[in-house]
Amino acid sequence: MSRMEFFIVDVFTVGRKYTGNQLAVYLGNPPAALMQQLAKEINFSETTFVISDQPENGGYNVRIFMPEVEVDFAGHPVLGTAYVIQREIIGRPVDSLLLNLPLGQIPVIFSEEGLLWMRQNPPIFGPTFAAADLAQILNVDEADIDTRFPLQEVSTGMAFVLAPMVSLAAVKRARVNLDRLRAILGAHDAIAPAIFCAETLDANNDIHVRVLDDIYGAPEDPATGSANGCIAGYIVEHRYFGADRIAIRSEQGYQIGRPSLLHLEAERAGDEIVIRVGGRVEMVAQGRMAADE
Repeated sequence: MSRMEFFIVDVFTVGRKYTGNQLAVYLGNPPAALMQQLAKEINFSETTFVISDQPENGGYNVRIFMPEVEVDFAGHPVLGTAYVIQREIIGRPVDSLLLNLPLGQIPVIFSEEGLLWMRQNPPIFGPTFAAADLAQILNVDEADIDTRFPLQEVSTGMAFVLAPMVSLAAVKRARVNLDRLRAILGAHDAIAPAIFCAETLDANNDIHVRVLDDIYGAPEDPATGSANGCIAGYIVEHRYFGADRIAIRSEQGYQIGRPSLLHLEAERAGDEIVIRVGGRVEMVAQGRMAADE
């Protein structure tokens, strides 16, 4: 195997390093088994591989791995990988670029304000769940769940069960029971519950989010672009804030010491809901992996 460069970036930061969600980006195309081993070695929630430095159909081919499994789409890897491609492969400022994922092409926009934005696929709204079942999964009381709104599986490429909570205290109390999660969600596509409320730690933000996804070898996620995209679509679909268009700030990661900030925009456009998720990316480190002897 030839040497491969890799980069560690923080995505959805609050404007400084060591916040947001960590991502390792490798430039190279080793065998898939080694990609999975490297993702396990790094042990971030996701690791990506830019498998060619030449565009194909206008976009860069990218694969995404969690520590235990490859996935078709994830939010913060899209923005972090686009940042590395712009900086290390293209080598000059660009307005936008495309990533080719198994899910399809995902555009990333570079804004003058320093934010990177992705447009996610329109949300698909799946089955709903009983509050009693979610309470068992989350180890909370049914009264902690805001049952004015449905508890629903939603996907923009990766599915989550969305559960609005009545308060920040209720969000903080949640602890996933993996046995109950597997028993109740095992027949569904959703990989994890994403819980949120309209009470925040920072008065400048609009929602507080936790994604409790310790099921594929990753701990609680500090910043989840895919889940927040689902939440943005859900908020519009069910008029959580009483509007068909939102532009809000989502905070995540505080319970695990990685404060994160995601910018969410969503609006109804005919029969679809258009979703954009944005955030800041910071370079942390880079290196080269030695060739196998």
